[in-house]
Amino acid sequence: MSWTTPADLRAQVQRLWDRGELLRAAVTDIVSWPLRLSLKPPSAADLSDRFEAARDWVRAIGDTPQVRIEWRAWNHRVQGMQRLPAAVWIDTLQDALAFIGKARQAQRFEALWQQTAAAQPRLLAWLSRRPIQALDLVDRWDRLLAVVAWLQAHPRPAVYLRQVNVPGVDSKFIEAHRGVLAELLDLALPPEVIELDATGVAQFTRRFGFLDKPVRIRFRLLDPSLPSLPGCKGLPDITLDAASFAALTLPARRVFITENETNFLAFPPAADAMVVFGAGYGWEALARAQWLHRCQLQYWGDIDTHGFAILDQLRGYFPGAASFLMDRATLLAHRLHWGEEPDPARHDLARLTPEETAVYDDLRFDRHQPRLRLEQERVGFGWLNERLAALFGVST
Repeated sequence: MSWTTPADLRAQVQRLWDRGELLRAAVTDIVSWPLRLSLKPPSAADLSDRFEAARDWVRAIGDTPQVRIEWRAWNHRVQGMQRLPAAVWIDTLQDALAFIGKARQAQRFEALWQQTAAAQPRLLAWLSRRPIQALDLVDRWDRLLAVVAWLQAHPRPAVYLRQVNVPGVDSKFIEAHRGVLAELLDLALPPEVIELDATGVAQFTRRFGFLDKPVRIRFRLLDPSLPSLPGCKGLPDITLDAASFAALTLPARRVFITENETNFLAFPPAADAMVVFGAGYGWEALARAQWLHRCQLQYWGDIDTHGFAILDQLRGYFPGAASFLMDRATLLAHRLHWGEEPDPARHDLARLTPEETAVYDDLRFDRHQPRLRLEQERVGFGWLNERLAALFGVST
């Protein structure tokens, strides 16, 4: 039996709520009233074959609250004159809200709308676009509006989030609401104070002119004859913020980059060379060091699909960067140490060399085994030393 039930009628109105249409109707004229609901009544055959069920259905629809029934008389050849629902209407927004038990929530949204119209009228467009989300934020809306007002008074403030001076607001609140705040601030602030190319939640601070935690770059000088930093001579492990690292003028000719901390710490001495502890997919900070562009970069990552994807990303900033120990010979020589990559990449990588592409294709197409991975720390140290000697004349 597929006749429309009272629950079906309620579900139709609930869908209007879920799409935000009833909340928008509370503050705009977006919905025309009365609203006709879909209705599938019993057919003539149903009246003949299932008359008692059809009569119960008529009673249930007729007893449904907050709806107006449009009736029609039907002279059935067997059952005689019958009075059946022909259409079901919701006459007003108040009836629709009462029908699904949302009147109180709609009142809260109306209050939110009026508050915003008085304080930040530009944000009404956001409320209209995301009314359900706005209702979920009703207990935090005062603080969100206060943050917006603070940024309007202090555009591109050049302070840390911790320094925003708004009652009831701390850095954790702002961080937890970066997504919605970014959408609100895009509407409330003039475009010239927004860094438009900084997109996504992770770029919130840069987009709106806050200071961000400095990116730190960790490195070791592999040649003791290279000049060190004042007060750092003889230190094997140095960490600088990205700006200070970019300001260096180290005369290193060769720079190794490795993603594994143990490999970084144990990397053998090498003439005119240094090793950098890598940053995964984030190379922007490293690329700011112009002196690195004059060096021979050697990237040593895992032999897996993401290792090659990181190499591909690195070449977007340093086109001349070479891979190190990411070749087929290294892979096949360490078969006993093969592991499994949890979530392999499958997309094409345009910046790999033909040799690297061949290894990458073997991995992404599972030609050796499914989801094959050789982690860099599993490459034998003797193999590392031999390759350094063969390629660069480095002896340990």
